Amino acid sequence: MGVHHEFGRMQSLGERCKLYLCFATGLFECLCFTGVIYGWASLVFVLKEDIYFFDLCDTLHNTSSGGAKNASIPINPHSIGCDLQADRFTLIFTIAAFAFSFFAFPSGVLFDFIGTMVTRILAITFYTAAALMIALSTAASAVLLFPALILLAVGGSILFITNIQIANLFTNRRSTIITLYNGALDSSSVVFLLVKVLHEAGFSLMSMFLFIASLSTIHILRTLFLLPRTHIPYPLPERYTFGISCNTLALPSFSLEESTSGQVEPDHRTEGNIGEKDGTHDEMEGDIGHGHGNMEADGGERKVEKERSSLSRSKNTEGGNGEMQEEMDMIGAVTPNATEGSAGHEEQIPTFRSCIFSTIFLTQLFWLSIMQLQMALFIGTLNPMLTQATGGDSVQVSRLTNAFAFTQFFGIFIAPWNGLILDRHRRRTISSSSFKVTASSQRLADMASAVLSLAITVTLGVLFSIFAAIPVLEVQYVTFALQVITRSFLFGGASAFITIAFPACYFGKILGLTFAISACVTLLQYPCLALIQGPLQNHPLYLKIGLIVLVTLTYAHPINVYLHCRREMGKRVVVNPSQVEVSDLED
Repeated sequence: MGVHHEFGRMQSLGERCKLYLCFATGLFECLCFTGVIYGWASLVFVLKEDIYFFDLCDTLHNTSSGGAKNASIPINPHSIGCDLQADRFTLIFTIAAFAFSFFAFPSGVLFDFIGTMVTRILAITFYTAAALMIALSTAASAVLLFPALILLAVGGSILFITNIQIANLFTNRRSTIITLYNGALDSSSVVFLLVKVLHEAGFSLMSMFLFIASLSTIHILRTLFLLPRTHIPYPLPERYTFGISCNTLALPSFSLEESTSGQVEPDHRTEGNIGEKDGTHDEMEGDIGHGHGNMEADGGERKVEKERSSLSRSKNTEGGNGEMQEEMDMIGAVTPNATEGSAGHEEQIPTFRSCIFSTIFLTQLFWLSIMQLQMALFIGTLNPMLTQATGGDSVQVSRLTNAFAFTQFFGIFIAPWNGLILDRHRRRTISSSSFKVTASSQRLADMASAVLSLAITVTLGVLFSIFAAIPVLEVQYVTFALQVITRSFLFGGASAFITIAFPACYFGKILGLTFAISACVTLLQYPCLALIQGPLQNHPLYLKIGLIVLVTLTYAHPINVYLHCRREMGKRVVVNPSQVEVSDLED
């Protein structure tokens, strides 16, 4: 049924092939380009072999020897422990990881206003410039790595945002596609492992990154032929087409199709809250939204519409407009699609400010920030940690680095499980529900089902932190596996939960703001490194114990969501469900 629904709008074989090609190339793009900076540990190994920033270590070595500066450079840079070199590499990754998450917010806003084509051209420019900078850099111009990694991170982040909208083409598999793309982003760190392996085989850093820069032609072709100029709306209008085809070279119908009543009407109702006037805001949410939080089935939407019309008449008769207004605010706080596809215009969603100051948002922010800090600190300090643990044995460091990078590839297989579970739960709820099951009832069920996912993610994070604190090299193989599983659950789950808990019209802003603030928290990894090298004298055990405690405290988020759902379900026992929906997130 889902396939029939998705392809009902695309009758021709050519359109179906274009749909599959759009999905496949989007997956390829996410897998090979978006999150490559998280393979930094592999690239650091190559950069150390090519003696980037080794002049810092060479100066210290010759100064401590008390002789004149030796023109010869040690054959194996890994055999010399140099805190200044490790510090410089960690700083580069810290700034790049910060840029990747922080610029998700302005990138999402930019994508909202100028559309897919212009945003992607900007991203392609950033990515190509970054690859060329790395290709042309040498040990003497190692400082180029700072702007190069920043542009690489921002370009990858924007490419990912523009690809997320492809999930809107797959109505009943929308969450699965989104989490699959998230997993591909995690797995893209394996690209730097390939760079490391090829470098060991004799390929130069310049030749490899010149090849990566040349692959920008793929991005350009996808932008021109397989993606719309503006956005892919959600839900899809009838006879929707995208990209360039023989009969749509002029693309005259995109603005019309993407400005259907289902897309523009919610924006008009929320105009007073968010100040959007051109109808493009809701398209943005359709483009980068995550699907399990929406009522995709047409029958389900008609049920919700009828239910809300009945509720509106009941409230106007019994309690007046003031009570009705309060009720609609309650519905909008937890039901992202509360204003989509409904017949009445009385519904109002909460303000953006009330959403970001709710306890649900604050615990979500704390949960993501601490978990992401732990991930970034582990990746940023992996190479110096392995170097110290192996006593500078480059063979062991290389083997462990390869093992870590290889495990990252499996993120693409792990991440979709969250989406599969949520999609299955939603379809089961819709198919088994009677007429009286409202959108808010399903929203509560979705939030309750998300508690298990959130708790599992925290448990994985705690286990990852514990194993990372054990100073045994063999144990680190388990740590690598836990890291990729935790990361895959973390980012896919964070995006999915936001679509459940907050109005759809704020999805892009809330998601971007969440990652931007969490990116600021990840900057603490650099002071943490200074703490390890200074007061802790290269013994990070106490810091790792502190991280275990912090990650354990993030259980506050699933507990908070569980208590919220239990409280609202308790109200339904004593109050008529037709009169009370779901209370505000600001409880």
